[in-house]
Amino acid sequence: MVEVVVTVPAAREQVFAVLADGWSYSSWVVGASHIREVDAGWPAVGTRIHHSVGSWPLLLKDTTAVRAVERPQLLELDARAWPFGAARVRLELTETAPDTTEVRMSEEVVRGPGRVMPSAVQAALLVPRNRETLRRLCDLAVGRELSR
Repeated sequence: MVEVVVTVPAAREQVFAVLADGWSYSSWVVGASHIREVDAGWPAVGTRIHHSVGSWPLLLKDTTAVRAVERPQLLELDARAWPFGAARVRLELTETAPDTTEVRMSEEVVRGPGRVMPSAVQAALLVPRNRETLRRLCDLAVGRELSR
């Protein structure tokens, strides 16, 4: 499992609002390039984001589904990108001070070819990607906070 943590200068509810906006997924998730559809009720357990991964013309269509949700502190996803595999992604939001949130992102490859890669190789690939993902999430949450 790979874990990355960032502190966001925004209220936990503002950070979760970005997570709860399925249409913003490709704005903060590195690799997701296009959202085709968001199931009604997102982010309820079982709902999905239908997205594409990659760059045109090499786009892979797949989905990300909600495994668990506890507003506004937890969102756990089953993120797929076949034929590469699938990962369990857990985003935990902890208020550390007023208008300050610690976001902990854990990712574990659970299916596909990536699962047989050594942990060190997985970390070398996922940690930089997930740091950038959390930077983007932070920017969106702060931007929403500023526009209130």
